[in-house]
Amino acid sequence: MYIGFLNPQGNFDKNDSYITEHPDFGGQLVYVKEVALALARKGHKVDILTRQIIDPEWREFAEPFDAYPGVDNVRIVRLPAGPPEFMRKELLWPHLVQDWVPNILKFYQQQGDLPDVMTAHYSDGGLCGVLIEDKISLPFTFTAHSLGAQKMDKLEVNADNLEEMDEYYKFRYRLLVERLSMNRSALNITNTRQERFQQYTHQAYHGAVNVDDDTRFAAIPPGVDPAMFSAESRAYNEEIAYELILERLARDISEPRRDLPVILASSRLAPKKNLLGLVQAFAGSQKLQELANLVMITAGMDNPLQEEAKDKQTEQMVLAPIREVIREHNLWGKISAFGVPDQPALAATYRFLAKRRSVFALTSLFEPFGLGPLEAAAAGLPVVVTKNGGITESLQQPERDYGLLVDPEDPTDIARGLEQLLSNPQEWEDFAQSAHKHVLQNHTWEATAQEYLNHIEQILSLPLTRSREELLPIHPYFLDPTSTNEIPLAELSSLYFD
Repeated sequence: MYIGFLNPQGNFDKNDSYITEHPDFGGQLVYVKEVALALARKGHKVDILTRQIIDPEWREFAEPFDAYPGVDNVRIVRLPAGPPEFMRKELLWPHLVQDWVPNILKFYQQQGDLPDVMTAHYSDGGLCGVLIEDKISLPFTFTAHSLGAQKMDKLEVNADNLEEMDEYYKFRYRLLVERLSMNRSALNITNTRQERFQQYTHQAYHGAVNVDDDTRFAAIPPGVDPAMFSAESRAYNEEIAYELILERLARDISEPRRDLPVILASSRLAPKKNLLGLVQAFAGSQKLQELANLVMITAGMDNPLQEEAKDKQTEQMVLAPIREVIREHNLWGKISAFGVPDQPALAATYRFLAKRRSVFALTSLFEPFGLGPLEAAAAGLPVVVTKNGGITESLQQPERDYGLLVDPEDPTDIARGLEQLLSNPQEWEDFAQSAHKHVLQNHTWEATAQEYLNHIEQILSLPLTRSREELLPIHPYFLDPTSTNEIPLAELSSLYFD
């Protein structure tokens, strides 16, 4: 089978350069890469289609083609869209219509061979899937990763700030594209059933897809790479990672405390990740401070507690409040934050800190799935995670719980979960061993890829036939993105508020 992955934002390269250093990068790129590689290992041909970037800040993304070492049948195909330099995803919309989709069609026409199916990722990939399917009847699946209406909810968008929020996030395009994508895709792939029944039922998506129709949805959880994250694995830079951790602990942690276990968080520096809540929990618990240090693996910054972030939003909304709590509670010498170079180094970090009987924490205000805790558990760390989101479907099973769930908006409850594991050796051992086994048996990329294949084979064997009346019309802007066809703010307001 020949499968194309539509993922215009961010980028991909053989070295995973900057994979966690920008809001457009991170987990979604890891997801696409790992599913693509797992499909290729099963003998299928895969193209990862993304945007070409010719920019001195992002030199790795300039060549038209790239590949991952040791995998012959996965190509990274970079095609131009708009100006050559890097652009954040919110600014790509007109360039996808005018350039990227036509360049994809031209590329395959010249090649003389089309994929059998496309799988589209995030709303921008979804738009491209819609337009390609409309032109050449190539079916596509839609994996949203996150939906715009929930982001608007979290940002507390209201009638007074709607115009300001839309100016940056371009919600007027995103919500209409998400409606088109879930309506016209052959299948909507979610990480969890919770995502399907809680996010797709938002009033902004009414009339786009019937969430009760099992033929239109499949819940396929992401996985981990056992070769990278298993407690028994070893990275190519394992010892270098160990040295880096010791150096950073020596830099930030007072000498008498350097051998303590740590409370470990690893995420982007985004407000929704709620690192502030974790720091507040640590600050408010003398017991936690006696038992462990707090360590945050922060993407793109090596010393964020001391250095100002380049991004104003990150500095003002994430780092400044954290530093204020550290100063107020005199946590210097008990807390560290730094970056690691790549995914293998992150896996090595998990293994190193598991040997110290540390605990992994994910305290996001909401987490659609949460791959980080599964990777940490595979490496031997017990996990304390937010109760808000899809991760509960992976960690809460009928026979037992494989992690401790906490209220991310209650620092006292966060501290309770952490104290439970750090103060009780038997509890730590029980959760560490059971979660490790559970993840490696049930949540691997091979299993994720196989589920994709099962559903794609069904799509191709029984093509979806829907009447034109069932299909939402493509807004003129997404056919010709000119000011004449601009989507009015009132249309977004009507969808979201009414």
